[in-house]
Amino acid sequence: MSMILFIDDEQHIRNSIAQSFQIAGFDHLCFSSPNDMLSRINRDFNGIIVSDIRMQPMDGMALLDHVQKIDPEIPVILITGHGDVALAVEAVKNGAYDFVQKPYNNNKLMNNLERALESRRLFLTVQELQRPKSKGHINSIIGDSLVSSNLKLKVKTIAPTKVDILINGATGVGKELVARVLHAESGRSAAPFVAINCGALPSSVIESELFGHEIGSFTGAINERIGKFEFAQGGTIFLDEIESMPLDLQVKLLRILQERNLERLGSNKLIDLDIRVIAATKKDLLEESKLGSFREDLFYRLNVAVIDIPTLNERKKDIPLLAKYFLNDSFKKHNIKPFKISNLKLSELSSHDWPGNVRELKNYCERIALGIDNSPNLESFGNQIEAIPLSERVKNYEKQEIITCLNEHKGHVQSCCNALGLPRKTFYDKLSRYELNRADYISQSEMSHKKQ
Repeated sequence: MSMILFIDDEQHIRNSIAQSFQIAGFDHLCFSSPNDMLSRINRDFNGIIVSDIRMQPMDGMALLDHVQKIDPEIPVILITGHGDVALAVEAVKNGAYDFVQKPYNNNKLMNNLERALESRRLFLTVQELQRPKSKGHINSIIGDSLVSSNLKLKVKTIAPTKVDILINGATGVGKELVARVLHAESGRSAAPFVAINCGALPSSVIESELFGHEIGSFTGAINERIGKFEFAQGGTIFLDEIESMPLDLQVKLLRILQERNLERLGSNKLIDLDIRVIAATKKDLLEESKLGSFREDLFYRLNVAVIDIPTLNERKKDIPLLAKYFLNDSFKKHNIKPFKISNLKLSELSSHDWPGNVRELKNYCERIALGIDNSPNLESFGNQIEAIPLSERVKNYEKQEIITCLNEHKGHVQSCCNALGLPRKTFYDKLSRYELNRADYISQSEMSHKKQ
């Protein structure tokens, strides 16, 4: 469970914040000095640190420096007095996650803590996902939303069985990834996984590719050839875009599924097969069968164990985790010095529509890593902000806090006022100052409801 370590040398403040943490449901420990909690920090620490900036003998800045040396990805939030804003901005520049000014608004602080805990959780999850594992491990399906959890549960349930499987899903959702996980989680994982894109094979060679041929079976057949089905003996054959398979081959596939044997081209000898067939499609095969482009009997033969993969828009809660995973993967792939992606940018990615699904998000994250995405919401570890006057830094910070709040509360004024601890007039003044329109943050569904 995520942990908050809170440090303040004043007993009454520790008592007060502990009560707030308890009400909010946060697991926490309070300390009077950083020295009392340093032994709890390591690279696997699942939590965040919240500390007063003015303490003895180790102050908040020294604590930040110590934590940065252990793991710069551990969020450190500093609580500061009015006169220490410049120091706090300097701390954020040096790696602090955020700072909160006294007297702080409790709701705002709790919101900041939730975001920081989520940031740490995402980082640790990505680290775990990128540790070496066998290809096709169940955690290759990245996501912890309800729909992703249900998908993993279904995969884990079906994988050990012997049944053939039909995977339905739009382009880019990860149908082959799920097929590989099914193979890896089955009793066939030591045998071959053979992937075939039925829409990419020329019709002139597809039968030979799939079923093999004997010498002299057709012009140019000068050698015996083992087909993909036979090569997959003991393992799994994955037929992607099965809706593209010619009708005459669909007849042969149906026979293989029923009889579990085949004949090579030019041969009368039956070869027994021990394979699992996983087919994938982006189309409605029942509808295709009604149109005459897919055999109805083959559809019903495949339509036994069915896995429907959700689109990315149906699992938007997974986008921050996916984005961080793909960014880290791109950093390693292209040998790029890692940089952070802001919470605002993650929020933008989560609210964006992704018609190309996970594949589109992955490609977009690679462009971010390569520096060819013109986004203002990336925070480089090596960024140079000292050229920006302090007053501008504070304004930028305040504007981003308001934007984040508008996003979280979908433009609801009173909720934003409560979260930021501002009177309505002051809130509207700040919207005007920063040229923000709350209507831009109201969801389309709410807009439609109001119009009705």
